[in-house]
Amino acid sequence: MIKSSSIRLLSLKLANFPKSYSTYKALQVLQNLKNPELLKTGGFINGEWITSKNTFEVTDPALYPKPESKLADVSSFSVSDYNIAIEAASESFYEFRKTTGRYRAELLSNLYRLMKENQEDLAKIIVLENGKPYADAFGEITYAASFFQWFSEESARVNGDIIPSANATSKILALRQPIGPCGIITPWNFPSAMITRKLGAAVAAGCTTVIKPASETPLSALALAHLSEKAGFPKGVVNVLPSATSAEVGKILCEHPLIKKVSSTGSTGVGKLLMAQSSSTLKKLSFELGGNAPFIVFEDADLDKAVDGAIASKFRSSGQTCICANRLFIHDSLYDEFVKKFVDKLSKTTLGFGLDEKTTHGPVIHEKSMSKVRSHIENAVEKGAKLLLGGKRREDIGENFHELTVLGDVTPKMKIFHEETFGPVAPLTRFSSDEEALSLANDTEVGLAGYFYSSDISKIFKVAENLEVGMIGVNTGAISEAAMPFGGVKESGFGREGSKFGIEDYTIVKSVVLGGLEN
Repeated sequence: MIKSSSIRLLSLKLANFPKSYSTYKALQVLQNLKNPELLKTGGFINGEWITSKNTFEVTDPALYPKPESKLADVSSFSVSDYNIAIEAASESFYEFRKTTGRYRAELLSNLYRLMKENQEDLAKIIVLENGKPYADAFGEITYAASFFQWFSEESARVNGDIIPSANATSKILALRQPIGPCGIITPWNFPSAMITRKLGAAVAAGCTTVIKPASETPLSALALAHLSEKAGFPKGVVNVLPSATSAEVGKILCEHPLIKKVSSTGSTGVGKLLMAQSSSTLKKLSFELGGNAPFIVFEDADLDKAVDGAIASKFRSSGQTCICANRLFIHDSLYDEFVKKFVDKLSKTTLGFGLDEKTTHGPVIHEKSMSKVRSHIENAVEKGAKLLLGGKRREDIGENFHELTVLGDVTPKMKIFHEETFGPVAPLTRFSSDEEALSLANDTEVGLAGYFYSSDISKIFKVAENLEVGMIGVNTGAISEAAMPFGGVKESGFGREGSKFGIEDYTIVKSVVLGGLEN
């Protein structure tokens, strides 16, 4: 670990590359952010910016593997660096836990304001390292910042309770206190929002943090670290360390005795591994893991709204969201008309670079994602699914681009029915009764989100109560906001983020019995 007052940025010389839209614009944006201080490539430990001799490349998935796809060389920190960060977070915690909710509310409000002031730059960084269109990235910053606003309002309301005792001379106090230093592990698909909804709750409760961002998208996390410094956060409260060695870092966060809680968003497989590693210290955990969201269109649905909702839910960020519709169940009586309208609207979309104002959808993140998309399409078609739209790679645009794809007559014998695609493929399945729809929807080991469209109020309550997921959108394909308890059931994890419940996962309840009181 090397301390440094400055950071090492990749030298970007536009003259070295052809001035096509993609290459010129991507490189130019990095050089011309309104706030160049947002672009960091080191790490942030105990209020200091540091660098490492080891680095890894961050690339633009829309341009990869062209040489001009390289955005920066980012420091890769080791387990020993994480040990230093954990110790800093632990030392800082003993003072930070004593601060008032009002003080922490001010810190979070400052961070919210700074995110809004730098929204355009933060969105551009997301576009370049993630690939999503600018409008989506701009919306992510709005969503991400809202968690700091929400938890600034909740931080003064971390309340305990007074419980009547069976003993007339005693009183029972239930104190809610911050749990301690927290490890935060986040994915690449929402590089800002996946951090803020964890960090906001942790800070509101009085906890300190050590954050491991995804190696695909560390620049957004480092920009947030910079803003936390500008917002006045005490040293050691926010520590951010990029690393190319995710497995080793996850292990140390789970096994280190000074880390009292780990919050992670990722796959179910990774969640199970982290849970096993945390058993040695019986660490408190909250996991938001894989999903396989059903999207049900009942025969009494408003078809046009259902089509719009399906497109918004399924293809946001090219299908790379944990709560996107993964299996679309359409009632027989509406199936043909739904397909016609669905395919017609999707055919008007535009694949391209996220900074092009005409672009509606960007690339998948990397070749591993592309391979899964291709595998699901090929398996489904081989087993009888009909290719209704798309189905091909778009290497003429870039190696990570794939057409928005619709598959018809998908059945449970196909891989795409049981596995989360995390890509731009919508599988459509027919059903003929409410019971069949619920049975198909619940035929999965995970249960993060679900959606359905119906105008029958009785059916709405029946389906909502019987759908085995943690979150449901009824007559809407958009459910995420800071006020909603975000989380799943079954193998989609446990714990809730956002909402008034979000802080509870970062606290413990301590019982204090006061005895010998006179009546």
